[in-house]
Amino acid sequence: MLKVKAGDLDKMGLLFERYHKPLFGFLYHTTGQVAQSEDLVQTVFYRMLKYRHTFSGEGEFRTWMFHLARNVVNDAAKKNNRVVYEADITPRSERTISTPAADVQLETKQESEVLHQALAKLSPDHREVLILSRFQELSYQEIAEILKTSEGNIKVKVHRAMKELKGIFLKETH
Repeated sequence: MLKVKAGDLDKMGLLFERYHKPLFGFLYHTTGQVAQSEDLVQTVFYRMLKYRHTFSGEGEFRTWMFHLARNVVNDAAKKNNRVVYEADITPRSERTISTPAADVQLETKQESEVLHQALAKLSPDHREVLILSRFQELSYQEIAEILKTSEGNIKVKVHRAMKELKGIFLKETH
């Protein structure tokens, strides 16, 4: 990113190749919408170019990128008056021939769908810290920098979010 900041805009393609999948994952888990997430990825990379002068190089690039992504989601929410998590999960049809491997795959898929439904029921703040910590595997320190709060506060938020998610998940599966 420092090379992009210095004017070597060709390096933006390398950044896109390296980071568009994790960025899409964050945005998809935040919005639950494939098409909207793809659009938001493009917006984030546009803003990276537009605001490249704000990247100081002192912190990690990923932290700066996810901070921009978070702002893009918040701006989209303001523009649409809200961000509603709506998962693009299409239920798989029942299979006519059942094998042990197929049963395990179906059960795993169903649990994944229930997990996404439970994630959708979390508050936006709880969903955001879980996506950053569990799906994007960012450290608590990195998340604290993105959210502009303390690491201790993030630990508490993640703990509470996991507890809430577990309660919703268990209620959905029983």
